[in-house]
Amino acid sequence: MRSTSEGGRAHQDRFLGMIQLLLSFTISTLYKQILDTVRREKSFKMAASDSDDSLYPIAVLIDELRNEDVQLRLNSIKKLSTIALALGVERTRSELIPFLTDTIYDEDEVLLALAEQLGNFTPLVGGQEHVHCLLPPLESLATVEETVVRDKAVESLRKIAGDHSSADLEAHFVPLVKRLAQGDWFTSRTSACGLFSVPYPRVSSTVKAELRTNFRNLCGDDTPMVRRAAAGKMGEFAKVLELEYLKSDLIPLWTNLASDEQDSVRLLAVEACVSIASILPPEDLETLVMPTLKNAAEDKSWRVRYMVADKFTELQMAVGPEITKKELVPAFQGLLKDCEAEVRAAAANKVKEFCENLPEDIREATIMTSILPCVKDLVSDANQHVKSALASVIMGLSPILGKDNTVEHLLPLFLLMLKDECAEVRLNIISNLDCVNQVIGIHQLSQSLLPAIVELAEDTKWRVRLAIIEYMPLLAGQLGVEFFDEKLNSLCMSWLVDHVYAIREAATNNLKKLVEKFGAEWAQSTILPKVVGMAQDPNYLHRMTTLFCINVLADVCGNETTMKVLLPVVVKLAADAVPNVRFNVAKTIQKIGSQFDATTINNQCKPCLEKLQSDQDYDVKYYAQEAMSVLCDAA
Repeated sequence: MRSTSEGGRAHQDRFLGMIQLLLSFTISTLYKQILDTVRREKSFKMAASDSDDSLYPIAVLIDELRNEDVQLRLNSIKKLSTIALALGVERTRSELIPFLTDTIYDEDEVLLALAEQLGNFTPLVGGQEHVHCLLPPLESLATVEETVVRDKAVESLRKIAGDHSSADLEAHFVPLVKRLAQGDWFTSRTSACGLFSVPYPRVSSTVKAELRTNFRNLCGDDTPMVRRAAAGKMGEFAKVLELEYLKSDLIPLWTNLASDEQDSVRLLAVEACVSIASILPPEDLETLVMPTLKNAAEDKSWRVRYMVADKFTELQMAVGPEITKKELVPAFQGLLKDCEAEVRAAAANKVKEFCENLPEDIREATIMTSILPCVKDLVSDANQHVKSALASVIMGLSPILGKDNTVEHLLPLFLLMLKDECAEVRLNIISNLDCVNQVIGIHQLSQSLLPAIVELAEDTKWRVRLAIIEYMPLLAGQLGVEFFDEKLNSLCMSWLVDHVYAIREAATNNLKKLVEKFGAEWAQSTILPKVVGMAQDPNYLHRMTTLFCINVLADVCGNETTMKVLLPVVVKLAADAVPNVRFNVAKTIQKIGSQFDATTINNQCKPCLEKLQSDQDYDVKYYAQEAMSVLCDAA
């Protein structure tokens, strides 16, 4: 007879089994219905064949929606369209979407994948007529705590809003926006901010007024995160508003946000200013926009001033030439002289673009009197990021100012920056030399800037020399082959015998880039004689450099040149007294051997490797055997 405890445990097991059965009832029912439907109709699009075996993947996907393993749930969510295709549009609407809506409690990565999938579900629920059934799960997702999930849900809501008819927008989408905007939690209210601009152009005047009222409430919300979201989306909402409501409703809200106590709100209001200024007629800009913008340029928070500097050229294009003359030039001067290095760097980065966009009638005079004095101060700024930002654009002032002003005012600044202790500053100058070359000509450039470049190329700090090497192909392309041969070729060759390995390695790669730029014929007459000559150098490191050069030059010089000029040098070095040279011969033959025909391989390469295979040095024998096996496989 069974004991009481055993009976109790059996009863408990049955009870737990019933609970488990209830918990999985929905998904199990859905699973069985899909299998029955597929077996009966054989109609779902993802089936690979008419066999019942093709049902198994769908069943697995459905089962994994409730799996304890997050990765399995994630994989299943990513295949949600497959399940929907198997169910058909009607059952997707009536069963799958409600099921998903009821299970919006999961790991963030699963919810993110779900939010993304639902944005593409319009055809899977029956098209435009039924797209509104996707709103409930996306509304739930738009209220979760994780920001990236909410943002993706808002993105999908904006996407499917375009699939709604005007009537459905008013009946289904706008009520969703209102619910989110009036939600108890700030998460729903922040999500609502990104949705107002979508339905607004397609709804009635009454509904538009309600949307404006709700947006106004969000701009004055007690929670900074909501005001920040409203400020961030104000620009796009401004683009769909009627001009009268832009002036009467939105600009006062923007002015308030631009003076908000939170700097994170104020800086986003600066971003909205670009959109607002581009919409307003010129006569309204000075009174409605400029006072707020000038305050932002002098804001107590450097982050707000940084945003103004970062968006300055966009603001310049939005407000037009007249206001630029009167208001923006002094404001830009102030940003270039700002006490915070981050602000100065952002403003310095806009110098060229700001000057290019100045009205032609005042461009040169404004640059010379207002901008250039600030630029001269920034050239010797204490912060290297400021100087680096300026160096990346200052050369672009040459075409704007012309030859005489460049020679008199800009060249001295270029020379100072070429001698700057920060490598990035120097490289930013070198990388933009072509701007100056086009204006003042190669003769003037060679007399003024080239000595500074040569001085850097011979710098005692090897990292400085390395940086110059990396920009030499670019410089060569700007100066031309004749000038390069006359002034810089000997410098490039001297790097091949530098006492620092990193310099020698960079110099060999530099030669390859130069040959790609100037051609194989130039290489045969200018580069290869010097490379071949290094094979006789008493220093074994230089003889090894010859092999390194051959490794990279073989690809760009062509098979014939490699076979007739370079291969004999390699074979000769196989008899070198230094083992390091000999095993590098084997490695070189292995690398370039694929370019040769069978005759050359059998008559020159293999005999050389056979000799090296019997070498006394273990490393030489190893690399020779490896090279021989590669050549035999290739043959």
